[in-house]
Amino acid sequence: MIGMALVAFDFDGTLCQSDMTVLLGREYDVAGEIRGLAEQGIRGDVDFTTSLRQRVSLLEGMPESKVDAAFNRCKLRNGAAEMLSDLRQSGLSVAIITGSFERGVEAALQRAGVEVDHIIANNLVVKNGALTGAVEGPLLDRQKDHALEELALAEGLDLGQTIAVGNGSQDLPMLRIAGTAIGFAPEPVVEEYCDVVMTSIRELQLYFEQHNLIKRE
Repeated sequence: MIGMALVAFDFDGTLCQSDMTVLLGREYDVAGEIRGLAEQGIRGDVDFTTSLRQRVSLLEGMPESKVDAAFNRCKLRNGAAEMLSDLRQSGLSVAIITGSFERGVEAALQRAGVEVDHIIANNLVVKNGALTGAVEGPLLDRQKDHALEELALAEGLDLGQTIAVGNGSQDLPMLRIAGTAIGFAPEPVVEEYCDVVMTSIRELQLYFEQHNLIKRE
């Protein structure tokens, strides 16, 4: 496994404990409805894009101030910032591939004081200072395997040199093609496709250290 050079993480439910659409829903009094739709999408009962569009449609008219307040509640799991930093300092390329929202991911990373090499995410559509109820971005009509393939190609890597970390059914496409598939407290439908399963950031950190992906001085 030494020599793998690209690690791609899911965000909601993996690096971040929260689902970003649920955080938005709490600010707009539709959290219950959004949570139910999100759980259907994670389990694979409804395809992810349909689930996401349904959830975002409930946010139509939400002021940007409330969007920012929701994103301010989006935090990385304990230890995640240090792990991401350690991976990059060890010479690996780190990506976040998420169907969630770029603005929220960037806000969480900025608050944690950490950067990644690539963020591939969707965006909420804003007009006249409020959400339109629409979503756009690269992970609606295309799945995460395409994103991982494109990143690997851009970095001159084979897919065998990639690691994907995720938890829900929307992560399956990239988990299936990655050189190593790591499930992070995965849904049952996901677990059978994972090479290894982790249940905490600490376990994940130790895994990277034991496989010489995080190098200590």
